[in-house]
Amino acid sequence: MSAAPAPHPVDVLARLFEGEGRAEYFGEAVTQAQHMLQAAALAEAAGAPPHLVAAALLHDVGHFQGAVTGRDLMENGTDNRHSHTGADWLGQWFGPEVTGPVRLHVAAKRYLCTVEPGYFDLLSEASVHTLRVQGGPMTEEQARAFAAHPGSRDAVAVRRWDEQAKDPELPTPDFAHFRPLLEVLLRPGAVPAR
Repeated sequence: MSAAPAPHPVDVLARLFEGEGRAEYFGEAVTQAQHMLQAAALAEAAGAPPHLVAAALLHDVGHFQGAVTGRDLMENGTDNRHSHTGADWLGQWFGPEVTGPVRLHVAAKRYLCTVEPGYFDLLSEASVHTLRVQGGPMTEEQARAFAAHPGSRDAVAVRRWDEQAKDPELPTPDFAHFRPLLEVLLRPGAVPAR
């Protein structure tokens, strides 16, 4: 008797959005799935390349309890490093053009709070809480190092869509809308043989 084939990676992601994604999102007015879908829709509306739309869509998968590390740590004041664990988990299916901005989107928030006057004032109450947990604004030296990183521009773009994606009234496409984009971006060999 042979083992069942591994599920398609995009099916795994779809189940997360349909399951855990329906949970509230740190007290925001949208669910976790709505937040991530809105971020991707904002990236798409801005004409972002497909890899950045995917990064915006997947930037918070590290908060899902079943898949990666979970939100409970963040809610209790401990950094769950969701940017890193999410990027590492996604790396089984996607290349660094997708996982890099996911990994750096928290650092981008810390960076923007240091270098952009008024950015901190744009943060929601939940984002202010998580900023404290994540280390607060960068030092000037950290900000210079971040700006020199080759992935910093993409990470800042994802971070801006992340902060804007909390509007319960914003018409937002469902996960199926982004499925073709994700399938094209899968690494060779990421889809199990049937």
